[in-house]
Amino acid sequence: MIAIVVSRADSASEHIGEHLLDLADWEATVDDSRPDADGGGTVHRTDGFERRTFDELHLHLDGVAAAFDDPDLLLFASRHSGDTGPLLTAHFTGNFGPAEYGGDDDALAAACPNAQADLLAAFDRHAPDGYEVGMECTHHGPSDVGVPSMFVELGSSEDEWADPEGARAVARAILDIEGVYPHRERTVVGFGGGHYVPRFERVVRDTGWAVGHVAGDWSLDAMGHPAEHRAVIDRAFAASDASLALVEGDHPALVDTIEELGYRVVSETWLREVDGRDLDRVAELEETIASVDEGLRFGVHFDDDDWTVRDLPVDLLATAQGIDRERTYDVVEAHAVALETENAGNRVGDRAAFPPGGFDALVGELCDVLAEKYESVRCEGDVVVAVERAFDPALAHEAGVPEGPKFGKLAGGHAVEVEGETVDPASVRTERTERFHLG
Repeated sequence: MIAIVVSRADSASEHIGEHLLDLADWEATVDDSRPDADGGGTVHRTDGFERRTFDELHLHLDGVAAAFDDPDLLLFASRHSGDTGPLLTAHFTGNFGPAEYGGDDDALAAACPNAQADLLAAFDRHAPDGYEVGMECTHHGPSDVGVPSMFVELGSSEDEWADPEGARAVARAILDIEGVYPHRERTVVGFGGGHYVPRFERVVRDTGWAVGHVAGDWSLDAMGHPAEHRAVIDRAFAASDASLALVEGDHPALVDTIEELGYRVVSETWLREVDGRDLDRVAELEETIASVDEGLRFGVHFDDDDWTVRDLPVDLLATAQGIDRERTYDVVEAHAVALETENAGNRVGDRAAFPPGGFDALVGELCDVLAEKYESVRCEGDVVVAVERAFDPALAHEAGVPEGPKFGKLAGGHAVEVEGETVDPASVRTERTERFHLG
């Protein structure tokens, strides 16, 4: 069940709450066990949701989950204040440093990364014209809610707080995530960046990864030296149910502390490349070949269980890439479990992992690439033999062709006339054989 907190001290919250009641069939009951100011009085319930109203602003409502009937997730329907214009946004709560606006120092509430990802998608579906959708870093209280929670906000000024379309959009988004699980197996904790977090939002939108707590640069400054605040950093992972970190910007001391705590710092490239892949297989390939950040990329046969790492035929590969780099990459990718790459993942490197028969199939297709340039290409055991008939400048000189336009025309395969005689391009070509060893 999802608990919904409405605050009488927040006009936007009340408006969202009113639209929630209008959009679903709620049963109203009276809870005399709690003061009306503290979530008692009239309580509204519908399938998957329980809505209660409080006098206090949300950020002071530590332990508020206790007012509800065993919720799995809690949402604070709230206003957002800022200079961002019309905005629907969400964030988790707590303090990486001193508690200036609710909660406790160095304390973080349990986050709900999977629910936030689903909520963003619901915001996208329902945002009125002119409204942006976004995520924010972790800021302000409460820092102990009792269950995973997040703020679901309508912003960013009084005009929007009173806007029925904006309030209704937030209400619709809340109702859309009925039954959502708070956590996702693939979740990272974010560190660095501004108050608004476009990089982390991009990860949520573009991949299967969710993002838990985010400590913006200003939060890290307020926290102080990471080594002296290991407990709150550790809490960020526990409260997000995550073991990986994505760090924006240059924070070497923070990275060292995260790794000393036993967590791994990964890059956005890593998150994108391993997206949807078995992480145990990824770890095995990274240990055997190279890390993703060092250039490891994954092939069509990633899911094959039987594979062997082989050195690639350097000269053959270099020649093929010189003829058609993109086709060569596609050929290696099509036959490999994983491959080393260079040049930011755009060029095939020196090694790859292949399933049975994959290497031989690769060599056959690399021969097809070479056939774009060579007259003939054939395999002779562990050697690829490529024969090329190429323009020979010495023969052109012997035929009396002067340096200049005619020389270039002949080199391009076109006949030319010299002193009334026709010089055929075939007469100034010589055969050149190259041998490429496979291992």
